[in-house]
Amino acid sequence: MTDSEKLDLLLSEMQGMKSEMQSMKSEIQSMKSEMQSMKSEIQEVKQKVTKIDLTIENEIRVNIQRVAEGHLDLSRNLHEAMKPSSEVEMLAIKVRQLESDVRDLKHKLA
Repeated sequence: MTDSEKLDLLLSEMQGMKSEMQSMKSEIQSMKSEMQSMKSEIQEVKQKVTKIDLTIENEIRVNIQRVAEGHLDLSRNLHEAMKPSSEVEMLAIKVRQLESDVRDLKHKLA
């Protein structure tokens, strides 16, 4: 193989490599473009997450606390309303016991 043939072969290989490099360069450009698009989408997602976080913190959490406080008030009111009922039941038990005692006394006296 002559020097000229070697140089031609080397030149041919170099042109093949140059072609492959151009292909890689265009793929890298495409990847850069896609990365830029992804950065934009990630920024949008971050904004949405921040908005959701603020909504949870400022609205939902406050509303849940209000509902819980209202439930606590209702629970207290129910217990307060049940007190007279409990007292009436205790008095009814005492009355039955006294009626039983009176009946026993009547039997003893008769």
